[in-house]
Amino acid sequence: MEPDLFTAAAEDRQEKDPAGSPLAVRMRPRTLDEVVGQQHLLKPGSPLRRLVGEGGGGPAGPSSVFLWGPPGIGKTTLAYVVSQATNKRFVELSAITAGVKEVRAVIDGARRASGGYGKETVLFLDEIHRFSKAQQDSLLPAVENRWVTLIAATTENPYFSVISPLLSRSLLLTLEPLTDGDLRGLLGRALTDARGLAGAVTLPEDTEGHLLRIAGGDARRALTALEAGAGSALAKGEKEITLQTLEESVNRAAVKYDRDGDQHYDVASALIKSIRGSDVDAALHYLARMIEAGEDPRFIARRLMISASEDIGLADPSALQTAVAAAQAVAMIGFPEARITLSQATIALALAPKSNAAYMAIDAALADVRAGQAGAVPPHLRDSHYKGAQKLGHGQGYQYPHDLPGGIAAQQYAPDGVHGKRYYEPTRHGAEARYADVVERVRIRLRADSGESTADTP
Repeated sequence: MEPDLFTAAAEDRQEKDPAGSPLAVRMRPRTLDEVVGQQHLLKPGSPLRRLVGEGGGGPAGPSSVFLWGPPGIGKTTLAYVVSQATNKRFVELSAITAGVKEVRAVIDGARRASGGYGKETVLFLDEIHRFSKAQQDSLLPAVENRWVTLIAATTENPYFSVISPLLSRSLLLTLEPLTDGDLRGLLGRALTDARGLAGAVTLPEDTEGHLLRIAGGDARRALTALEAGAGSALAKGEKEITLQTLEESVNRAAVKYDRDGDQHYDVASALIKSIRGSDVDAALHYLARMIEAGEDPRFIARRLMISASEDIGLADPSALQTAVAAAQAVAMIGFPEARITLSQATIALALAPKSNAAYMAIDAALADVRAGQAGAVPPHLRDSHYKGAQKLGHGQGYQYPHDLPGGIAAQQYAPDGVHGKRYYEPTRHGAEARYADVVERVRIRLRADSGESTADTP
């Protein structure tokens, strides 16, 4: 909708007294060149450059675009920059409060502005995934006929949340998460820029590191925390935002955890050893420390997958499935929701029965191979499908297990050097007890049917 008198008055007050606005509002970029991150979307000739008038219009004018990405990485900022830089009529709606009636009013206004004044309209629609199918349908004629140029923002996968006819008539632009480097540049500008803190305070390295962890890749959160810390420092007459001051102002303690140092490996090791020791509460404590310190959730998920095979194995075969599913979910949803998935997987692994038999088995087999005990493949197991293989004796005497009762053929499978070696020694923990019974019966059957002694082979 068009700004009403009250909105216009508020915006006028912001312009006259910018210090009264939040820091995140004051530091909004004025041009695309000031935008932090998203450089892959800001190259010359990109749709966003063309939306602000760079590159002209005509038959090759800018298409409607969808901006897809997590909160706080610049979707609304990009739309705001377009509104400031373009000479087009700019209208903003939120799918939370607007409906079909408001959308149609904007479209009617756009057609009147285009026909009466030759003025094009850019419609920014925030959180479009909240619109129903019918509400999204109401946008189709305007987008298809270019009565409006739509900029739609969404935090959800548009292939699932947006109707395909609307998506096919627009360009999908995926925003990348902001890096620590991006946020450092933003914080540095906010500290020195006249629109920001104008050099009133400084930000030491340790405080900056904690602030970046608090932000979690969210630019708004970073600037809000910086403003809170600066306000507390200035109220105490300090020219530096100390770590203690920032902790007090945002009520969030700094976790002693260096993602590139010893703490990274020590806490990760403690998490895995707590899972191995079945102490679910300790495991959750270390998981919380890693999350709070801003650890990459994909790293945590990878460690859980390793634990599922190394420490649980066949005692609970579903543990690996749980860990893999958690890793896939984490990659799709990210923080903060990923904390729940990681918690679920950590609890399941910590409380699962434990066995390292699969881990020990492969290491024992590798040790023999590395010691030179590879040996030749028995002739009856060699490939016999190529021409001349039979003349070499390949495949002769091989017994096909499916043709035999019980599906077990007593014949030599391993090379001579390791024939009779036992690598897999199952425990009787959890589901592995069943494997222990099966492997023992099979080993006895293989030796008995071939006339070998049934005594344990070392």
